[in-house]
Amino acid sequence: MREKQGRRKEQAEEPAKEKTISPMHYAERALLRSLIVVTLIYLLLNCVIGIMRAPNDDMTPSIYGRDLLLYYRLDKEVKAGDVIVLGKNDTTYIGRVVAVGGDTVEITNEESVRVNGNTLAESRIYSGTPRYEGFVEYPLTLAQDECFVLVDRRNGGEDSRYYGPVSRDEIKGIIITIMRRNNI
Repeated sequence: MREKQGRRKEQAEEPAKEKTISPMHYAERALLRSLIVVTLIYLLLNCVIGIMRAPNDDMTPSIYGRDLLLYYRLDKEVKAGDVIVLGKNDTTYIGRVVAVGGDTVEITNEESVRVNGNTLAESRIYSGTPRYEGFVEYPLTLAQDECFVLVDRRNGGEDSRYYGPVSRDEIKGIIITIMRRNNI
């Protein structure tokens, strides 16, 4: 009996052995963390946020060609004034929403934009808005899931005057930030 007590006492006095973790365990954990981070970035960039380069100068002075744009993909409920990325006829465009579902749009012979009978006062537009003949008939009343998009450089830009109203399904996202390239 005393032998058992003696052994227990010796075992209690022995220092606890430290567990050693192999270097491979650290490498596995780092690899797993890296895989999780890469997966989250991939999902963020392909499902929530989009990145694109402005294809041309149609949105100057707000957006210049080659500027990098971040756009939010999940919200398709646009309002007048939003700058959106849209896909129409297998081409990606950028434009500013001037009218939404239920609104009536007209481009007048005096090169002004009228929405619901009121002329738009646009502070960043420095030229008239010519009517493109043969594409859209005015006045145009938009369906509930449509919007009317114009570019900021109104002379020669491709927008709803050229390709018609934009449906909600054709909207890729709303631009949230612009990163100037400045010949980088």
